[in-house]
Formats: sequence, structure tokens, C-alpha cells
Amino acid sequence: MAPSPPTPSPFFDPGTHSAPNSLGIIQLRRDHLIPTVLSSTADADYKEGKVENTRFGSFPHSTLIKQPWGSQVLASVVDTGSRSSKSKKRKRGPTEEGRDAPVPESSEVRGDVVKAETASSGFAHLIPPSPETWTLCLPHRTQVVYTPDYSYILQRLRVRPGDHIIEAGAGSGSFTHAAVRAIFNGYPSGEYQPNDLNGTDYGIEPDSAERQKGFKQYGGVYSFEYHAPRAKQLETEIEEHGLSALVTVTNRDVYQDGFCLPSDGRNDQGPNANAIFLDLPAPWLALKHLARSPPSAAVLKSVTASSDPSTPDAEASVMPQLATEVFRSPLNPNKPVHICTFSPCIEQVTKTVSAMRSLGWLEIDMVEIMSKRLEVRRERIGLQEEGLRNANPNAATVVEAVQRLRDVEERAKVFHGLQKEKQEEVMRRAEAKKRGEQLLANTAEGEERTRAKFEGLPPSKLDRLERAKKDLQIRELFKEGRLVHRTEPELKTHTSYLVFATLPREWNEADEETARKRWG
Repeated sequence: MAPSPPTPSPFFDPGTHSAPNSLGIIQLRRDHLIPTVLSSTADADYKEGKVENTRFGSFPHSTLIKQPWGSQVLASVVDTGSRSSKSKKRKRGPTEEGRDAPVPESSEVRGDVVKAETASSGFAHLIPPSPETWTLCLPHRTQVVYTPDYSYILQRLRVRPGDHIIEAGAGSGSFTHAAVRAIFNGYPSGEYQPNDLNGTDYGIEPDSAERQKGFKQYGGVYSFEYHAPRAKQLETEIEEHGLSALVTVTNRDVYQDGFCLPSDGRNDQGPNANAIFLDLPAPWLALKHLARSPPSAAVLKSVTASSDPSTPDAEASVMPQLATEVFRSPLNPNKPVHICTFSPCIEQVTKTVSAMRSLGWLEIDMVEIMSKRLEVRRERIGLQEEGLRNANPNAATVVEAVQRLRDVEERAKVFHGLQKEKQEEVMRRAEAKKRGEQLLANTAEGEERTRAKFEGLPPSKLDRLERAKKDLQIRELFKEGRLVHRTEPELKTHTSYLVFATLPREWNEADEETARKRWG
């Protein structure tokens, strides 16, 4: 009986709303994202349950669950000062002396979680997880393969749904999440389907023995990591993200032990890969395991001669091992295999290319990716932009600047004249008071005189701001200003060399006869 498919991963089907115990991404700014597994249970540190504290405010998970993806979530008022349960002061009940009495819960309680109160400022956006967003916010254990790199790599490797891909040097798991999305075409069910994507392009179907074993028709990622803690952490993340049915994480030194998996009834043929990505310090040492048949002693000697002289012992220990053990190929025997190596130094590229030529790889090519993001917007400059956002409210021309100075001087002259009249009026009243006289104040007449003097003058700053807000309702800002573009100051990618190559499938007389019968 075929196993039931697992729960869909949020990377494939996040749904329309966020759900408890699933991964969500809190976006504070364009490149500032926080990943979190949403929890609806109580927390020992906060009455509001689990809380994400950011520079833009606190966000309890109770306000993030069951929200439509893309929603703007307002920050909440959370007492972060008493976050530690050890520092909380326990209140004593009125009927007990010397003992701690339980404190009654608030009236606004949903289960064990107190309803959060909305803060006066601060917000964030809740977005679903994807390989692109995960790359920007994942915990860095090693250097990360960013989106411009892995998108080009997967395209050059010709990865499509149903393929099997080997990844060596998993690191932080950025490429792993991108690869599993590229190969996904359903969850494994253990049943054979004739129109299998992993079958040959020449119509050769698996034999009866392969049918009995359960021919692999679904995609898979086989990730290898030398560092045990990193491999364990990646395996935990893959499990949390619901990708464990499609990703196999193995802690192994691929230089010594290769890429074949132990026989367990499901992986008898090894990874059966048709795409390979090596992010290793010395990828040329792993190429001898990526062959369809065991390399000869002469080929291994040639690879050893072109490798790093500081690692002769590793090569010497592998050569007799390959000769004595039964060789198992991790490659798909029915399709050509495409490979990419990721190296930061040109010396590594030279050794890798030399080893590829010795082992029969063809179409060897090296690429360097220099990716920059462009910001395209309209630049509006001028004094008419005063008080408006995304504009430069400075004088665009000398004439405009001189006219503004004249307007300011003209208003200042009238203002100082009125100030002088007020001072003279105060002095006149003071002298009249000394003489015992009393002058009646005519406020209406003074205001009318002041208003008359300011009529016809250029508008004040307050008047200009009010007029700009009214004009904003009828202005077409998307057509105004000068169209400009700027590149981002930092490169969000590696400065590394990508080496691509192809290993053609083995072809014999039987394959030639089958193709001739099928295609004429």
C-alpha cells in the first residue's frame, strides 16, 4: 500500500492565510526579513504568547496567525521589561501570609494567551515563505548562494520537475530550497508511471526488475554536508519546512565516500542524478565518484597529478578503494548529466577543468555572475514640491532661487515694519500712562491694517503647504519629473566562478537499434 502524501510544504502551497506551526516571514523593510514558525501556544516569558521583538515594535504570534498573506500587521504593546520568568515578581494573595498566591488571569484571555493591545505606531508585513525570501533571512552558517546565482545555475543545469539533483556542500541550505522547488512535481508514492520524467528521451522504459523495485518518477534533492552540526541543522530545517519527503541530507565526506546512498529498498540505484552542483573547496577531488563506470588507474593518476599537491594521501587512499570495491554510479544511466562547480578562486577552476577533461566531461564552460539591482524612479526637483514625499523641495534653477529670496525679503520687510509699529504703540501707551491718560485699544482696526499690508505679498510657507496639498489631488506625479535609475551600492551575490560541463550518456549497439526502430 502506497504511503499517504505528507502535508504540503508552505514553500509549495502556503494557502491564502497563515496557519499555526507553519513558517512565516515578517518583512520589516525590503531586505530586512525575519523568519519564524508561528505558534499559538502560551509562552513562559510573555502573557501574549510567543512574541517577535523588532526595531519597529513587538509582534505577538496571536496577531500573525490566520492573517491573509501580504497583510500589514500593526505592532502591539508588550511588556518586554519582564520578559524573563525568573525576574517576575510574584504577587501575594490577601488571605495568605508568607506564601505566594496565584494571580488571577486577565479577562481578555483566549485559552492561555492574553489578547495583545495594538500599539500607537509600528507595523510589518506578513509574507509566505519562498526560496527567495528564505535566502534573505536564513541563519547564516556558511556563505550563501544568492538568488542571481542559483537561478542561473538551475537554468544551465536544465533542472525540471521530476529530476534528481546532487548537492555537495549544503552549508546554510539556500540552494537546497531553490532546487527542491525546481524538481517538485508531487510527493513520492512508490508507484511506477510509464510517462516518467526520469525515463530516457529515446523511449526506453525500465525493465521488469526496475518496476518491482519501484522506479523513481518523482523529483529529489540529495544534499551532502561534511560538517556534522551543519548537516544536523539543515535536516531540522528541512523537517520543519515540510520538505523531508523530497530532500535527503547526508553527513559525509564526498571526497572519500562518494555520493551513493546505502541500499534500503528505495535507493538501490543511488541518487540516479542528472544534475550536480558542487560547492566544495576542492571539487576536482569529488569528480572521480561522478562517473558511469570506474575510472582507470591512468585516469586517476592524471587527476591526482593535476590536483593539489598538499592532498596526496587522500588520493592514494581512494585509488585502491575504487579498484577493490564494486563501483556504483550515482548518475542517471539513461540521460546526459549536467554539472556546475562553484569556486571563488581561478586556481580552483584550473584544477577542476583539468580533472573534468581527464574524466570525459564535455562542453566545459566558465561563467562569472556580477548582479546588480537597479532602482528606477522619477526625480522631481523644485520649490513646488515643498511638503511632498519622495521629492527634492529645492530650487531647480537660479531664477527660481532668486525669486524665492525676493519673496522672503519682501515679507520680512513688511513683518519688521509691523513689529516696529507695535513697539511704538507700546511706548506711546507707556508715556500716556505716566501722564495719567488712558488710550482705548482698537483691536479690529489693527488687525485690518495688518491684513491690508500683507495683501498682494507672496504666500507664506503655511499657505504654500496647503496649496501643495490641494494641487496634489489633481497632479499626475507619475508623469512629472525626470526618469532616473541608480544601482544598489552593494552586490548581494558572490564574486565566484561557475564551471559548467556535460557528461553524455553511454550508448551501445542495443540503444542504437532501439532508437532506430522507434525513430526510423
